[in-house]
Amino acid sequence: MGKRLAFSVVGERRCLGVRRGGRWIVCPYEAVIPGAAVRDQCEACARLDRSRSVAADTMADDPRPYGVYLAYFGPGLVKVGITAAERGAARLVEQGAVAYAWLGRGPLMAARRAEAVLGSALAVPDRFAKEAKRAARGLLPAVAERRAELAELHARARGLPGWPETLEPVDFAFGDHSELFGLARIPADAAELGAMAAGAEVVGEVLAGVGADVYVRVRIRGVPEDSGAAAEGAVLVPGAGVLARAAAGAGSGDGLAGGLRRSGEEGAVGGVVAVIDARLLSGWVLGATRGGVTTAPVREASYGRGGRRGGEEGDGQQEGLF
Repeated sequence: MGKRLAFSVVGERRCLGVRRGGRWIVCPYEAVIPGAAVRDQCEACARLDRSRSVAADTMADDPRPYGVYLAYFGPGLVKVGITAAERGAARLVEQGAVAYAWLGRGPLMAARRAEAVLGSALAVPDRFAKEAKRAARGLLPAVAERRAELAELHARARGLPGWPETLEPVDFAFGDHSELFGLARIPADAAELGAMAAGAEVVGEVLAGVGADVYVRVRIRGVPEDSGAAAEGAVLVPGAGVLARAAAGAGSGDGLAGGLRRSGEEGAVGGVVAVIDARLLSGWVLGATRGGVTTAPVREASYGRGGRRGGEEGDGQQEGLF
């Protein structure tokens, strides 16, 4: 953390193909994919991926043992999931789970059964939308409260009838990723970086990383709101609260991240904390920057607590890494 980040996206965003037999197979169509798409595959490669996938329930014969976990993202945001036991907590890190606890370990279908039991008996979801996860990071209670919420649900889950006999129960043990992710460095009102387009540049300093989300104090160029001049460089959404406050603080030290600092006669240049979904970079060729400011779109975050049963991370599909 604290490292300088500077890159531009070049050319067209291309499908990355599919992994088979322990190696990547290049997309035979060289398909171009939209800049706003979370999935880094074209539809044809995605279909092939799903044809042999635990996530898509097309790999029921996987002989590996699986772990069932509870993943905590914020107050009232606890989901159930499964992951190959050999991966340990890697899956939880990938999802940005703030805290977690294991429920049991056993064969794949037993783990799936336990996941279904928690969903039907306790209404524990198996996914949350990206927006809900991001919003919760600014409202996190003390570690002791996170532990208590997980412990209570763990006890209720273990007491349910219908628990698969072949799933070995695991006693409650609390895990927390606060320090790993750098959660203390994430402001509650972080902005968002939008979808990339060819030639867009991102310049800033990395503050924290939570799953696929990277929090960066981006350098943007703007002017005070009351000057009547247009912003240069980054696209600032009109009326966006965090960005408007930062621009209004130009030269005064007010606003998010100390406001936008005055730089000569070219307008205000300074830092706004914004979150980037790193998956939106997959498929792009990254190159060097030509300027010293971010020109990718920076916008007010559309945080909300909806989408509890929507696609994992907002993509309509549960992610395939188990």
